Amino acid sequence: MKVSLIVLTYNWPAALARVLAGVAAQRRLPDEVIVADDGSGPDTAAVVEAARTRFPVPLRHVWQEDFGFRAARARNRGIAASRGDYVILIDGDMLLHPSFVADHLMLAERGFFLQGGRIKATEAETAQLLAGGAPVFAPWSHADFAAFDATRRLYAFRQPWLARWKSRAQSGGRVMSCNMSFWREDLLRVNGFDERMEGYGAEDRELAARFKNAGVRRRALKWAALAVHLEHATRAQEEVDDPGLPNNRLLQATVEQKLVRCEQGIDSHLAEFAVRKDADG
Repeated sequence: MKVSLIVLTYNWPAALARVLAGVAAQRRLPDEVIVADDGSGPDTAAVVEAARTRFPVPLRHVWQEDFGFRAARARNRGIAASRGDYVILIDGDMLLHPSFVADHLMLAERGFFLQGGRIKATEAETAQLLAGGAPVFAPWSHADFAAFDATRRLYAFRQPWLARWKSRAQSGGRVMSCNMSFWREDLLRVNGFDERMEGYGAEDRELAARFKNAGVRRRALKWAALAVHLEHATRAQEEVDDPGLPNNRLLQATVEQKLVRCEQGIDSHLAEFAVRKDADG
């Protein structure tokens, strides 16, 4: 099985450099890495180019113009460009445990997608990590374990047998596209992320809702696929779950109408990247 790792990024080249270094050190390397760029400046391109010269697997940079927060479209372009059977999504502020990719593959199973979490580093710890410090994957790491979207302290270490049990005992927690994985054919069947969803929030939950409607179930990644999240200012709205927000209205329509496939998704990018694949041989 070939696996594609897709890294979403936007104008934080220092963090991306640290993320790519961690990817290169994976015990089970992905077969390719695609940086899905939501409109970053030339400093980000320079980071990718510098890493490419010594990267252990193919590393590609898929860029789109900066017309605001368009994470759904950026990820779709990364997925369209991918060549693996299995797709792992992370954000460009996630420092990965050396067994991160191996853990996703250990628990991958047809008919399911996987939902992981993140250990949210404190501001001081983030500064140390950006300066070259090693991330700590342990309950005593300097992290905000009380944050609503953070990995709980008791899950902040790797234990494969517990991870296998948990993945079958309980569905995933809060949906977060910063640490998810899917069979590529399942992503194509539902047409990926809904590109009408612009601005922060809900594009990942809406995708999960369509997977549920399609009969693809969600499994939790606990005690496995650990990642430390670098602290930064958020672009989230103050009330991100406000049902009146445009993205949340689209999510609600998906739930109520039991939609499986979005109209504006991956399929609008497949031809572009099929041509590139042919050119690459």
